[in-house]
Amino acid sequence: MSLGSHITELRKKHQALSVEVEKATRTPSFDDLHIAELKKQKLRIKEQISRLEGVTA
Repeated sequence: MSLGSHITELRKKHQALSVEVEKATRTPSFDDLHIAELKKQKLRIKEQISRLEGVTA
């Protein structure tokens, strides 16, 4: 897998997590700890994307 396609896949995962977090925050019965974990996953992916983009710059 090339670096560009890896970054693209990470962006897709980040977007999917964004949608999941948005959906979860609208559901009153959803566990706040789970939402926090999803947000941490999003942040880790975002940091990984930034690091990889720094390599290609």
